[in-house]
Amino acid sequence: MQGKLLILSAPSGSGKTTIVKHLLNTIPNLEFSITACSRAKRDCETDGKDYYFISVEEFKQRITNDDFVEWEEVYPGSFYGTLKSEIERIWAKNHIVILDVDVKGGVNLKKIFGNKALSIFVSPPSIEVLKQRLVNRLTETPESLSKRVGKAANEMTYSNQFDKILINDNLEKSFKEAELLVQTFINS
Repeated sequence: MQGKLLILSAPSGSGKTTIVKHLLNTIPNLEFSITACSRAKRDCETDGKDYYFISVEEFKQRITNDDFVEWEEVYPGSFYGTLKSEIERIWAKNHIVILDVDVKGGVNLKKIFGNKALSIFVSPPSIEVLKQRLVNRLTETPESLSKRVGKAANEMTYSNQFDKILINDNLEKSFKEAELLVQTFINS
């Protein structure tokens, strides 16, 4: 394997995916690495574009086959992982991989790729702001909201294991800061 990777991680609702989409539209030669997951597809999502949606059984078989660079059981029975073939596909085009992954996945990927990777932790200004963002999405049940907010508090403790922390309190400011971080990394 060769090439560079950008790793963006954050608690759900921090604005990470919005920042990733902005970077993809702004910086040439970035390409999104599609994550495999075992959770159900949401109505607004497309298989092979947003995620590779696979069954728990297939996910476990791919773990056995050593098909993943990293994987995590994010919630019980809900697996997410980065396929080796996805990284290789993007690098074969001489593009820079951009990954939108959970916090543990981000830490693991940074350990694997070292200086070839820039890891950015996108942080909400506070847990209260994060909770309101999740409520505003209208995709959460009271149970899933409670689970995500509790998980977010734990994930915030991992921020010091990332190369950079980007506090997303103003989206336009965060876009500019992310662009600068990425351009500096690409040109290094």
